[in-house]
Amino acid sequence: MTRRRWIADEFSSDRAVLTGDHAAHLARTLRARVGQEFEVACGDQVRRATVASVADDRVEFVLGEEIAASSVVPITLLLAVFKFDRMEWAIEKCTELNVTNIIPVIARRTEKHLAAAAEKRAERWRRIAREASEQSRRTAPPEIAVPVKLSEALNLPIFSSAPHQEEAAGTAAALRIVLDETEREASLGDILQAHGKLESIALAVGPEGGWTTDELRSFAMSEWQWISASLGETILRAETAAIAALSIARAAT
Repeated sequence: MTRRRWIADEFSSDRAVLTGDHAAHLARTLRARVGQEFEVACGDQVRRATVASVADDRVEFVLGEEIAASSVVPITLLLAVFKFDRMEWAIEKCTELNVTNIIPVIARRTEKHLAAAAEKRAERWRRIAREASEQSRRTAPPEIAVPVKLSEALNLPIFSSAPHQEEAAGTAAALRIVLDETEREASLGDILQAHGKLESIALAVGPEGGWTTDELRSFAMSEWQWISASLGETILRAETAAIAALSIARAAT
């Protein structure tokens, strides 16, 4: 039987702890008992763990052997802010698909009231991502940044590695792809297939109504060389586009 996985709030070399609401879910809802065995993610390690003590706001584990965790190509998702219920669903599903980082972006077509409230939503998004990470047996949840304007997002250090063009033979590529519903030639799948070994991928998904012409120009003019790509002939909702793009990217890696 597959053991449930938890992500530790605190850990040392031989102990791990869940605290607060995180612990309450295991203690009250799942009725954890001393002696039960789980897997616990501690930083970049996953360890076998046995429940040592249970309280409503604190569950302690004794840590055992390390479990091998597979490595994946990191994928960063620039996700324009859109209606919160749909965005939360997208964050949950993209977490299950093993996105590495999510950067919420205040786009030109992001509704003003959503843009104003987005920063206060970030902690809720992180909680949703953490729960989805445990459900999908990830080692760690994705990093979810504070919402920023597109001009700031395009200059973040995470995009400062070598661009995709003119890679030496056998060298891994860093691809940056903006999803553009007006693109008629290059599909996301074709672009990914054209590059063999990948070091990292960044995907930019626009809001309802898509990226504006000026925003697409900003991507094109960025020193980090973003490529425009299509997801097909049909127009997708923002949350569908994010999930579809991430699925295609993960399948290619």
